[in-house]
Amino acid sequence: MAHASSSQVWHGISPVMREYLAEVYRAASHQPETDWVTTSALAERMHVSPPAVARMVARLKRRGLLAHAPYQGMRLTAAGYREAMAGIRLHRLVEIYLVRMMGFGWHEVHEEADAIAPTMPARVAERMGELAGHPQRCPHGEPIPTPDGRMPLVADRPLCDLIPPATRTVSRVVTAEPECLIYLHSLNLVPGQTIDLIGREPFGGPLRLQIGAALVSIGLELARLVRVCLPEEFDLAALPLEPLPDSDPPHDRA
Repeated sequence: MAHASSSQVWHGISPVMREYLAEVYRAASHQPETDWVTTSALAERMHVSPPAVARMVARLKRRGLLAHAPYQGMRLTAAGYREAMAGIRLHRLVEIYLVRMMGFGWHEVHEEADAIAPTMPARVAERMGELAGHPQRCPHGEPIPTPDGRMPLVADRPLCDLIPPATRTVSRVVTAEPECLIYLHSLNLVPGQTIDLIGREPFGGPLRLQIGAALVSIGLELARLVRVCLPEEFDLAALPLEPLPDSDPPHDRA
């Protein structure tokens, strides 16, 4: 396949374009059965209309950043993946800096990072990452892409899928809702925390957990938002990286 040159692909990428690419990646990562993302799904995640998404998809396709197929949707090209990783890395470095260095709560930083990261120079974000201790994960446990644009391949599963008894480490939480994050923090259900699943009630009843010295019960809806891993899988440095998309499509100028 022909490849777009770096000047063709990278020229003129706005913060909004990069935000779209990052959201395509996030949407695909939450639907493991396919890496194709529909226009309606992306519109819902971006809080815009499907026609607005269609216009942006056309622009990103012309730049070689998205592939699009009728009745399937869109997916990132290799060049689009690199741009998405750059945007996600900036966003998550800003989040962790705000928590570790400025004292923000983890429930506050997603929207702050949305406002700060899109126009921040990469060298400033990298310096923030250095000051924050070269983090592997954002405050919510999501992996931070490597400086060369590769995403660690996280090994975890929803807490609600576990069968007791089981001991696991909280890997990440898949919500940005402030009220939910505040409640999870009050239970100490935060990334890196070891928990013991000691029981679960039948017929979709709550899960019973021991977290340190505390015994708590949580419902299935909340347990679906908490992803857990084996203790040795929490260190992302020991895990492989995601495979890159195969290649870029021919550069479409239409």
